[in-house]
Amino acid sequence: MFKSLSLKVIIFGFIFTFFSSFGQSFFLGLFNSSIRDTLSITQGQFGSIYASATLLSSFLLIWVGKKIDDINIFKFAFFVTLLLSFSCFFFSKISSIVFLFIAIFLMRFSGQGMMSHTATTTISRYFTKSRGKALSTCWFGLSTAEFILPVFIVYLLTVTTWQNVWVSISILVMIFLPITSFYLTRNLDFDSREQTEDKDYKEKNIKQWKRIEVLKDYRFYIVCLNMLAMPWIATGVFVFQSFIAESKEWGTFVIAQSFMVYAILSVITLLGSGFLIDRFTSRKLLIFMNIPLLLSALVLIFLNIQISAYVFLGLIGISNGLANVLGSSTWAEIYGVKYIGSIKALTTALMVFSTAFGTALFGLLIDKGYSIEQIALISFIYIFVSIIFLFFIRNKLNPHYV
Repeated sequence: MFKSLSLKVIIFGFIFTFFSSFGQSFFLGLFNSSIRDTLSITQGQFGSIYASATLLSSFLLIWVGKKIDDINIFKFAFFVTLLLSFSCFFFSKISSIVFLFIAIFLMRFSGQGMMSHTATTTISRYFTKSRGKALSTCWFGLSTAEFILPVFIVYLLTVTTWQNVWVSISILVMIFLPITSFYLTRNLDFDSREQTEDKDYKEKNIKQWKRIEVLKDYRFYIVCLNMLAMPWIATGVFVFQSFIAESKEWGTFVIAQSFMVYAILSVITLLGSGFLIDRFTSRKLLIFMNIPLLLSALVLIFLNIQISAYVFLGLIGISNGLANVLGSSTWAEIYGVKYIGSIKALTTALMVFSTAFGTALFGLLIDKGYSIEQIALISFIYIFVSIIFLFFIRNKLNPHYV
């Protein structure tokens, strides 16, 4: 499917999305109870700290993320690797609320933000006709982590302290990522592109939008409404998974086991969506992205039996698989790839911001006494409204040609 250099770019993206998991909400949420017990704080306090730290990281990402358009990819990746390793080590030293804030900020910025931004921007820029399949394969890295890590970490926390887990992760990052980054990206430059036999491939003629132009395009905001639904809702679910499990009386390990269903369906959707995108374009598939997420909210509202946990996270997994690929390829299709680093820095920052919003909202509502069913209803309304807006502009998402 992919030639030598293309395959290296794919593997690079896979590895970086896998390691981005250490800053993702599903992973950090596994340590929610341990950290709250250590610091004696409530769910709402943890959510507020998590949200504010995430919010700060999103602002910084807008500025730092755009540098990927100006710096050699290996040097950029090496910087991100050092930052992630340090962030993981710092996380192991949490001993106060201030340290918790700094640690979450570092993990969200380096892990969720910069690692995924580096992977998807590199893939989006390099690939043209095979962008959908390339991005779906790349995001398979995160899905692999989502399948393996929850149960593995739950087990580790029964045999060692959570601090030791984070020290081990820091060492792993520092040893593994620099070597693989050098081998996989040393021959990449800003003009490296996928080789295609179609000399007249139409994407070459797409208008290359600058970030300031994108901000003036009304389509950007409607697409963002839909793109941001998955991050803020899923983050709330992941961070407060223990609250959901307790409310539904699902038991300690059901959510962790349900992540396997979530990961499997994410992977299946990823692989399928890559081929569909390359055939039909991201713009035509976008309207279907959040329908499974909408159904997952209904499951949470109306069902309590244990098997509904698997259905709930499975549906989120389907939307997640679509969102991961569409969240990168859509922007490249509409706005071109010349300034994709700058545009992706903005959209990734908005995604990180939305996760802060989700965490804060869930935490606030939980502390106010809202049930998980009421929170799911609020989520349902947001998803439904955003899909309706997108429906009315679905035929206006074509790129401009020059």
